[in-house]
Amino acid sequence: MRIWDLDPAVLCRAHLLGEHRELHAVWSILTRDLGGYRRHPETRRWEGRLAALYRRHEALVAEMTRRGYRHASPLDAALATGAAVQGVFVDPPQRQRDLLRARGCGCRV
Repeated sequence: MRIWDLDPAVLCRAHLLGEHRELHAVWSILTRDLGGYRRHPETRRWEGRLAALYRRHEALVAEMTRRGYRHASPLDAALATGAAVQGVFVDPPQRQRDLLRARGCGCRV
């Protein structure tokens, strides 16, 4: 489970679409108080930061649209509470770039 802290434009297709899918999972866990990955570090860092998670979703959707994908899974903006900026990282952004670079997946980092 990973939500990147990089510009969505640099992500390859797999990472862009995969992050979108995982973001929806984190959103559901936090807004519906579900179990599963509730204690995962990636999920926990978004606690109290649903506004930031909502903003990340909108950035992903904008990039997906720019690439010609249709988006049909909006988030409920009324649930976008808390901090609007994410400042907690599992891995800092430079480490995230290094991880993506090492994968050789087509991400432009």
